[in-house]
Amino acid sequence: MSIAYVRETPAEALPPPSSTSGPVAWLRANLFSSWFNIVLTLVAVWLLWSIVVPLVKFAFIDAVWTGDNREACLGPEVGACWAFVNAKFGQFVYGTYPVDERWRVDLVYLMLVVGLAALAIPKVPYKRTSALCMLVAFPVLSFILLQGGMFGLELVETTRWGGLLVTLVVSYVGIVASLPLGVLLALGRRSKLPIIKTFSVAFIELWRGVPLITVLFMSSVMLPLFLPDGVSFNKLLRALIGVALFSSAYMAEVIRGGLQAIPKGQFEGAQAVGLGYWQMMRLIILPQALKLVIPGIVNSFISLLKDTSLVLIIGLFDLLGIVQRNFTDANWATPVTSTTGYLFAGFVYWVLCFSMSRYSLYMERRLDTSRR
Repeated sequence: MSIAYVRETPAEALPPPSSTSGPVAWLRANLFSSWFNIVLTLVAVWLLWSIVVPLVKFAFIDAVWTGDNREACLGPEVGACWAFVNAKFGQFVYGTYPVDERWRVDLVYLMLVVGLAALAIPKVPYKRTSALCMLVAFPVLSFILLQGGMFGLELVETTRWGGLLVTLVVSYVGIVASLPLGVLLALGRRSKLPIIKTFSVAFIELWRGVPLITVLFMSSVMLPLFLPDGVSFNKLLRALIGVALFSSAYMAEVIRGGLQAIPKGQFEGAQAVGLGYWQMMRLIILPQALKLVIPGIVNSFISLLKDTSLVLIIGLFDLLGIVQRNFTDANWATPVTSTTGYLFAGFVYWVLCFSMSRYSLYMERRLDTSRR
């Protein structure tokens, strides 16, 4: 006779083995799955320990946060001299803009943040109105506020602008101007009209064939020679023109890549329903093409933002330029002053570029409905 035991209640669920779940399993699967991954993991840990630990020690642990002059940052074990950044912060943000008039720059910064937020946040309504304000109204109001000379505002020449203000002005104008110009040049390069195609190809190849530093130098030195008598542009306007034309050539090639990625059936379908050329481009082709090349567009914007530091060669002091300019201040001349200044400037550039990068990834996920 066999005796069998039948469980009357379910057994308690046991946790999965530690070898298949939990931190140990994750480490084994991702960092120590093979001898090659083990070597890479150990090298990465060594690099992080060699770079990150000294950087944290220099920037935070041994840093000097307060002080009135260079004496506070002198010593054998002194880290970053943040007291220097604190003392010069006004110049880093405004340049030599008059102190009593800096509220005008702050107002421009506020309008920029509010306008970009209205465009970037999907739930905010009236996108077309916001875009029109940022493309038309904002540049005009910003110029009136920053330049002055009208409506009772004190005149502030562009030679007194500097720091983060110049960086944002040059990059914003370059971004706003390069996108529509790039679209027109990309369409022109694909045009069947020989004159338009030849002009577009010549324009793109000319501006892509010279470095930006040459473009800025030529716009500052050579452009006045081709202007009529009595007509002159200040340095900032010359730089804005040069940057806009230079960046539009690169943007045109990015957008042309998106246009070539659109299947021929999309063009034929739009023509079959009776759409004209511009209707087809505006309603069917360009929305798809621009969505495909978001990474390339944002990459061009990030490159343009960092290239604004080259305006220093024509006498405009952007963020990096104004930081370097303050290194000559004898009151703050220490062995760590330049390193601290470059660290601060690099952090500001990183925040701006990383913000654009993360937002582009968000827009890619939001617009990538056809591949889900």
